[in-house]
Amino acid sequence: MAVPKKKTSPSRRGMRRSADALKQPTYLEDKDSGELRRPHHLDLKTGMYKGRQVLKVKAEA
Repeated sequence: MAVPKKKTSPSRRGMRRSADALKQPTYLEDKDSGELRRPHHLDLKTGMYKGRQVLKVKAEA
């Protein structure tokens, strides 16, 4: 069984755990529609991604 040779210091333990914190998801304002969307995701209302139409949007009734 693997046993650590030295005790992990509180500083090093904290550095390892720093990635475990929950972060708020980032949103940015779309240049065309002004809606908030996630970076590197397509805009579901317009179907645009990087200035190209990639999704056909259904017409609302």
